[in-house]
Amino acid sequence: MKKIAPFVAAASGLVLLYLLLWPVPVSPVVWNAPAAPGYTGPHAVNTRLGNLRMIDLQGEVGPEHIQFGRDGKLYTTVASGNILRMEADGTAQQVFANTDGRVLGFDFDAQGNLIAADAVKGLLSIAPDAKVTVLTDTVNGDPIRYADAVVVAKNGKMYFSDASTRFAPKDWGGTFEASVLDILEQASTGRILEYDPATKTTRLVASGLSFANGVALSEDEQSLFVNETGKYRVWKIAVNANELDVRTLGTHAHAQAQVLLDNLPGYPDNLMRGLDGKIWLGFAKPRNPTVDNMAGKPWLRSLTLRLPRVLWPIPKAYGHVMAFTEDGKVVADLQDPSGSYPETTAITETKDRLYVQSLHAHGLGWLPK
Repeated sequence: MKKIAPFVAAASGLVLLYLLLWPVPVSPVVWNAPAAPGYTGPHAVNTRLGNLRMIDLQGEVGPEHIQFGRDGKLYTTVASGNILRMEADGTAQQVFANTDGRVLGFDFDAQGNLIAADAVKGLLSIAPDAKVTVLTDTVNGDPIRYADAVVVAKNGKMYFSDASTRFAPKDWGGTFEASVLDILEQASTGRILEYDPATKTTRLVASGLSFANGVALSEDEQSLFVNETGKYRVWKIAVNANELDVRTLGTHAHAQAQVLLDNLPGYPDNLMRGLDGKIWLGFAKPRNPTVDNMAGKPWLRSLTLRLPRVLWPIPKAYGHVMAFTEDGKVVADLQDPSGSYPETTAITETKDRLYVQSLHAHGLGWLPK
């Protein structure tokens, strides 16, 4: 035993040095995570999202965004880079286009072009004949690294999120891996951009967001609702804001930006306009106490990334979507505590159905209304 002891001590010392000093890609910063509210009040535990009906996607995975086109067909994006087109009941499926990237959000312009936020390629326009054109992949000379969500205004301008200017999915193993790095770091480099097709220019609307995610327009199209995934909140930002850094605002009201929903019970992902003035929000994951407890301990977040991935504090699966009005009132809340349908990132609402968006599901879930 005496002969083995020095080797054990040396090995332990090497492990300790590795955990303390091995380089990691993040430079975590201190932030104040609010105490998690839990599933109470308007978010009281329920099973309204359980027993989803499924549309088989024929081997495709991750219907992250779902929307109906001007042709009446249902379109959805999947992890392969394909954009699928089908009837409302899932029949007559076909591949409409492939971007060789990963489209996370899209909308349609007045000409029927599918405007796509591709996390690898930037902001794209896909014509009805499936021709793909890059609209923009830089702003002020800086690359757009993580295009995430997009909405097209009636005047043609396109507002979209660049989730992180630090971690591009193409460089860090994919969209999920890059999002984990960005949220662990909390450098708040996400931003909202505007592309004007009339002038072919891209400008910065707002910056300083901890993983800028879902984007929706107000009914009067004067404001944007934006999910700040890393800090569990939703912002309301004026479309005419220009280079506004929301980090400078704190919790104070501002003429051009304010926090509409704060301290949510999970990581807010996509935003979709529903019927009767509703805006649907999906939660990719619930809050994780371990992650919140590391908010003030950046060194501990660096150490976490030196552990095997199976030991990372990834939150459990938990199905959860909600709807709110433009003044921030929660008007619907659907949950599935079993998490059988992974990463319920939002709802696409029609008069007959609720389609459930997901980053990793192997089918397209829906509920009759």
